[in-house]
Amino acid sequence: MEHDPSTGQAGALSGPCSRWPAEHGETIRQIIERAGNKWAVLVVSSLNGGPLRYTDLLHSIEGLSQRMLTHTLHQLLRDGLVTRTSYPEVPPRVEYGLTDLGTTLLIAVTTLIDWAGTHHDEIQDHRTRFDQAEGTA
Repeated sequence: MEHDPSTGQAGALSGPCSRWPAEHGETIRQIIERAGNKWAVLVVSSLNGGPLRYTDLLHSIEGLSQRMLTHTLHQLLRDGLVTRTSYPEVPPRVEYGLTDLGTTLLIAVTTLIDWAGTHHDEIQDHRTRFDQAEGTA
């Protein structure tokens, strides 16, 4: 949301969020931040095949710490993207799965992952040329 110094009030959003009401701007930014978070993307995509136990989810994502998985799951639960189901067993069993809303995010996440895979080599080539040019500048 932009601030209009002449009136002291918030003005309309500009840029990619301009088609949404200005009062939605902060929440939209937060949602984009969450949906674009690498751990959230990987957790959502890992749940594509169905619910997983915490440990299975942790092992399915290389480099993800327990602390970060717990934090990410908490955020995804808060946003209504993931469910947490506890089973009264010994030892206790907890599974995480995608909600219907989370499944809609999965479509966008899968598209992003496919885009990255499709353009991997091209981007790597650009990075190599850029880094070489930076090294000689």
